[in-house]
Amino acid sequence: MRPIRPLLAAASVAAALALTATACGPSEDNAGGEPTASAGQTSDGRITIPDDLKDRLKEHGIDLDKWRDGEWRNWDRDTWLREAKDYVNPIIEDLWDPDRMRDAEQPERPVEEGDISGDEGVTDPTPEPVEAQPVKAPYHADAPEAGKVLFDGPQGSMVCSATVVEDPANPGKSNLVWTAGHCVHAGKDGGWYRNIAFVPSYNDGGRTGADLETATREEIAPYGVWWADWAQTSEQWISQGAATGGQGAPYDYAVIHVTPEKGGNGKSLEETVGSALPVEFAAPATPEIAEMEATGYPAAQPFDGQQMYRCGDKPGRLSLDAKQPTMYRIGCTMTGGSSGGGWVARGRDGRPALVSNTSIGPVTAGWLAGPRLGDEAKGVYEEVSKKFAGR
Repeated sequence: MRPIRPLLAAASVAAALALTATACGPSEDNAGGEPTASAGQTSDGRITIPDDLKDRLKEHGIDLDKWRDGEWRNWDRDTWLREAKDYVNPIIEDLWDPDRMRDAEQPERPVEEGDISGDEGVTDPTPEPVEAQPVKAPYHADAPEAGKVLFDGPQGSMVCSATVVEDPANPGKSNLVWTAGHCVHAGKDGGWYRNIAFVPSYNDGGRTGADLETATREEIAPYGVWWADWAQTSEQWISQGAATGGQGAPYDYAVIHVTPEKGGNGKSLEETVGSALPVEFAAPATPEIAEMEATGYPAAQPFDGQQMYRCGDKPGRLSLDAKQPTMYRIGCTMTGGSSGGGWVARGRDGRPALVSNTSIGPVTAGWLAGPRLGDEAKGVYEEVSKKFAGR
């Protein structure tokens, strides 16, 4: 197995999905994390950096005044920020141009299936593969909440999938996006990724990779590019998450707050795309769920990351460690790049709701697994919502 990690720009892309667990979020005794000084936002959408955060970053050798000139490319271990309080992501206009968006991919990082134990907890039989089906274009008509997360890491430009979710502090005007922890933070061996941005309804017309060679930025990103001015994941992902093997996968989720790259028209992300999903933190037990649907942009072969796909299946259970929560698992042939994509099922109130996100899968790309969202995930979500209440 290998992680369903972000896809890296490379000449050849691995064909299979890898087992990954990279979630950064709150610990049990600090479910919401410890955000202190953080980047703010002016009325025109520009990021402002508090002086105390600037001073703290300078202690790491990072001068934010030089950030846009390319200092973000410095991935020195001693200066790679990893703590929740040090997240920073200044907007660099037009950094994500059509070529850069199109070329963000992921390399193969295989892990043998034997690395998944499942012996300590409850694990159901491996599900039969479910063939991923293309979402009908325009994507916005079918899945307006879905899109891509783009970001930079030490190996280059990367991509994941993500979902617009409701914001309890700003009903009807959410700027919150749900994805996997490993799409924003490298886990125990690294820190926060950089230049994190969300593109709702990426390639809305469902054009082929060849057709996109000449596509404009507006055709690829019809609802704009939205930069993450805050990201938060579980403390378990930060301390345990790894690129392969599934470490930290039960806590592999993250919430991003976004702002439009060019200031926008005063509308929130939810108002712009016309929809946001509620998040269910007390989903019915697995046997009570008839079907879960996972949506994303798979980019490892035989996919190329340019089209949106979906799988639907009755979920089973997957235990990686008896001391950690049991994960959901469904049959699905989506590959790397689908990481972070939302899993939707009927909540207890009967409404469609986000109940998980894609985290890991096998090299053979026959199934996907996602974390069950509990108190830790709820703490991350509520902390980000409160942080931007009324903004």
